Amino acid sequence: MGAAALAAPVSAAPARQYYELRQYRLQSGRQSKLTNEFLGKALVPALNRLGISPVGVFHVSIGPLSPSIYVLMPAAEAATLVTAEARLGQDKQYLEAGAPFLEAPADSPALVRIESSLMIAFEGHPQLTRPPDSAGKSRVFELRTYESPSDRDHRRKVEMFNSGEYAAFARAGFWQIFYGDVVVGARLPCLTYMLGFGSLAERDDRWKAFGAAPEWKQLTGSQRFSFESIVSNVTNLILTPADYSQI
Repeated sequence: MGAAALAAPVSAAPARQYYELRQYRLQSGRQSKLTNEFLGKALVPALNRLGISPVGVFHVSIGPLSPSIYVLMPAAEAATLVTAEARLGQDKQYLEAGAPFLEAPADSPALVRIESSLMIAFEGHPQLTRPPDSAGKSRVFELRTYESPSDRDHRRKVEMFNSGEYAAFARAGFWQIFYGDVVVGARLPCLTYMLGFGSLAERDDRWKAFGAAPEWKQLTGSQRFSFESIVSNVTNLILTPADYSQI
């Protein structure tokens, strides 16, 4: 029997997903109600029909530009996200269900503005991870964006995650939802990632444990990652999922 036959099969690493993260900026009252109905009854089901799943929909609980709704869309191919709007325009079920939002008149718009970023998953965390099945309705999420002063520093921060930061999060008990390197969007170079918790009180405990994790202490003590401030600004949001969120 040849060496090739004796060799153990090598499983290919999971392909890196792509993510679109949309922010729907709203005014309180009519716009919030209209947008929620559009997302839950029209957009999320239509995206699922395009193979975009699971779709996360989150309200900003703590952070700037509230009220805002964030929509997270994962896909295996970037083209699936880039062509989604054109394909939705051919979906009669979507157009009918979303008509009150899609056809809102200019003098009574459905929203203030939509902002969007396109990301590719980190090599060390190539696929979105949903919260455990035991996660209750009280679950909360933390959306963090790290801006870097240069491309070199940005790459070094991504490397830091791939060199042990995931392990520190795992040791501390975080739900690690996704890590995305932003390729199209505002405030480049930057990265965005999402963590989850059963409650805000649990979040505080997890961050304390993270700060004490040996993996984190080793990374922050390494000259490779501490030679200068490789993160120049951090944006941090606390989000709660909509009732119809799939994450």
